[in-house]
Amino acid sequence: MNLWNPDHLTLLLVLPTALLLGMVHGITPDEHTWPITFSYAVGSYSSRAGRRVGFLFSAAFTLQRAIASELAFLALSSFEFATRWQYDVYAVVGLVMAASGLYILHRGHPLHWSVGRHGPSDGPRPVPPYMPLVHGFIAGWGIGAFAVIIYTVLAPTMPSAWVGWVPGLLFGLGTMVMQMILGSVFGAWMARRRLSAAAREFVARSMSGKTLTGGGIAFMAVAGLGILAPGLVSHIVIVTPIHVHNLHNLGAGFFLAVPALFGVAVWAFWSSRTEAARRFGEDAPTSIGRKEVTT
Repeated sequence: MNLWNPDHLTLLLVLPTALLLGMVHGITPDEHTWPITFSYAVGSYSSRAGRRVGFLFSAAFTLQRAIASELAFLALSSFEFATRWQYDVYAVVGLVMAASGLYILHRGHPLHWSVGRHGPSDGPRPVPPYMPLVHGFIAGWGIGAFAVIIYTVLAPTMPSAWVGWVPGLLFGLGTMVMQMILGSVFGAWMARRRLSAAAREFVARSMSGKTLTGGGIAFMAVAGLGILAPGLVSHIVIVTPIHVHNLHNLGAGFFLAVPALFGVAVWAFWSSRTEAARRFGEDAPTSIGRKEVTT
């Protein structure tokens, strides 16, 4: 079984290949998964709730991949390979991320009509429980190496249109396993901060809102650059000797998922923790690591 370049697979090999590719996709840095799962999971401030975020996001992602796999079998998904498509998806993902983040921070409303008036609040709102679902379905339409393999190699191998969706489903389930694990880890990290219950809730929600907002702005900026100057963005690539998709060609997606997200998250944690110190009378941290100490 060759996960790097699968080809000429029998039906019995297509199915485990799709599942294993999904697991690799779920654990490697990817702009379609990590930034969103992390941003929502830290707002849950518990391992169980973080695992739930990972499940909700990847459940909608799985549905999308199953639909796209069926479209690929029917040769109706060629639009996804258009030059601008990836950046169009970035723009939508960024817009939804920013809208969700601003809602959490009491600066707007998520994707629904609100009834009544919202008065002042003592802190950020909880993460809307349905937003990971919305994000998962939208983000799934992005195109990367894994999507290309699913749509052009695995889906066409299926024997009929009745099962053309199966590779996408299995790929999504593989992603779900790893995203639930990562969501649990992210939520547990927040739960282990040495804060009072009220301060931890405030920091978690504030950090989630700020990370979503900052990440959304970054996504929209890359989308705008990609639409206006696609050649420039496509040349931002670092090639590594690691023959694992998402780790071999490090392009704009990697820099959105890792350096950009990490930078925003560090700032979000620090500023949220400092504000919590003012609100709850607790000392500000000197580090964001596990052994957080106070001054």
